[in-house]
Amino acid sequence: MMMFNDALRILIGVTLLASTGDALAQQRSKPIQHDAEHYMLLAQHGEKWAREDKVIGAKLAEVRKANGGKRPNILFVLIDDVGFGEMGDPVLNHVRGYTTPNINAFARESLTFSRMYSEPTCTPTRTALLTGRLPVRSHMLEPKIVPPEGTGLHGDEVTLAELLKKEGYNTAHIGKWHQGDIAQAAPHNQGFDTASYPLHNQATFNFMTIESEEDRLADNVATRKTIPNYRMDKNFRPAGWVLGVDAVAGEDAHEWGAEAGKPLDYAYYDALNERYKKQVIERLNQLAAEDEPFFLNYWPQIPVNFTRRNRNFVTANGGTWVESMKDLDNHLGDLFAALEATGKAENTVVVVMSDNGPMAQAMPESGYSQLVFRGFKGDTTEGGIRVNAYVRWPDVIKADTFAGDIVYCGDWYTTLATIAQADKHIPRDRVIDGVNQLALLLNGDGYGRRDYHHVYEGPHLKATIKEQFKAHWPAPGSPGFALPVFDLYRDVKETKPLLATGMWSVAYFPDMRERHMALKKNFPDRGETRGKPYEGIAKLRPETKALLKYYYSARKAAE
Repeated sequence: MMMFNDALRILIGVTLLASTGDALAQQRSKPIQHDAEHYMLLAQHGEKWAREDKVIGAKLAEVRKANGGKRPNILFVLIDDVGFGEMGDPVLNHVRGYTTPNINAFARESLTFSRMYSEPTCTPTRTALLTGRLPVRSHMLEPKIVPPEGTGLHGDEVTLAELLKKEGYNTAHIGKWHQGDIAQAAPHNQGFDTASYPLHNQATFNFMTIESEEDRLADNVATRKTIPNYRMDKNFRPAGWVLGVDAVAGEDAHEWGAEAGKPLDYAYYDALNERYKKQVIERLNQLAAEDEPFFLNYWPQIPVNFTRRNRNFVTANGGTWVESMKDLDNHLGDLFAALEATGKAENTVVVVMSDNGPMAQAMPESGYSQLVFRGFKGDTTEGGIRVNAYVRWPDVIKADTFAGDIVYCGDWYTTLATIAQADKHIPRDRVIDGVNQLALLLNGDGYGRRDYHHVYEGPHLKATIKEQFKAHWPAPGSPGFALPVFDLYRDVKETKPLLATGMWSVAYFPDMRERHMALKKNFPDRGETRGKPYEGIAKLRPETKALLKYYYSARKAAE
């Protein structure tokens, strides 16, 4: 078995050709630092990949020439909490009792991935997409639920938007962000020219209102007197947090639509979602009218929607999230039509994918359940981390094709940066887990550059995937020969670990883990990034100021 040091020695002589000209020379002299397992593959395939990348570089040059020298636009749609099989496939649509015709049509125009891996929850997946790094490296470990947070993405992390800005892209973010409520974590401080987004996740809109208590979605969340009354701490029930904001790079953000003294209700959430639908099409038209290429990040909050109030249910399924998914599909049809109307669709890379598996706590009312794989949002089984994903680039990526290669959501970072000729700006002083999958996009199934993935749950490594096999890491001290390894082709539910038939693999998996952990000695994970909640947001409401006063007193007491 080739050792890690052998792979590193070969790396010195073999470097991926991810760009051309001066950038190519820079890549050769100072390559991107990837995770350890990448170099095991590079030692074996580096020369072949270099030849492929030379052809790909020429292909990209032809595409740019055909488009008047302009780099491609990028539209990235990330859908929240939708499990594998819930969109893009009419057969599985009928199994579920609803249809997603616009996403299905988009899938037929795209390359479809059958092994796209996300993180188990929404915040980490978004961090991986933005930075190309396992979220454990930036301490973006889990979604924060109850505001204020006082934490978030560190300003030193280099996002895809920041890479693209250096190459002249106009950038915009609309919809869910979920990277923290401190100033340095805000999208307009992380490479986006403009941003419209909620400060916190959908739980604040669905679980922390008087209506949610009336709907039995939350218990005793409302501020009221009880008989007998044992409530003593007025700060126990949160209130007054910042809702949706609009922001422009270099300026303070401003809260949208919130009135001082008015309690949060479902109507605000509905209005916010309708606003994002309109904004993304308006922003698309504005960006398309400019000469510069654009990167439009659209991360809608729906289909997450718990209430049945003031809604028209038309699907056979009748679930609250399924109904919202139908609504989102209609909206995406409008968005794709708007892109076509701009005349820029031919030179626009469009990605549509989910961020993690379905939310167990919303079942059965959501209308969703485990469909193909076992597990839910928050789980490291395939049902929590394996998601639908599609990419379309007309006349460049072959339509109506499929790829069974392993792809990690962080691979979009390096791949899209390479497409935009911005890969030379990828930082070289840290581990970038995302690998360039452009060969897979352009050449199709079997041309992927990853056969592995390390799966974290918060700070803990819970599983490691290699080819079709997946090891579930047991508690420390467990005997190595008892390592549970699953064949994901034969056992999609991960219920029957291989015994004697899989014992040949129990030595390689610990070696993978050891290489992965050893690299952290030179590139340690970042600690938690803390800051002042809502700093950089102008004209906070009085109730928000009161919430912050309590927050700071609580922090002081804790310290």
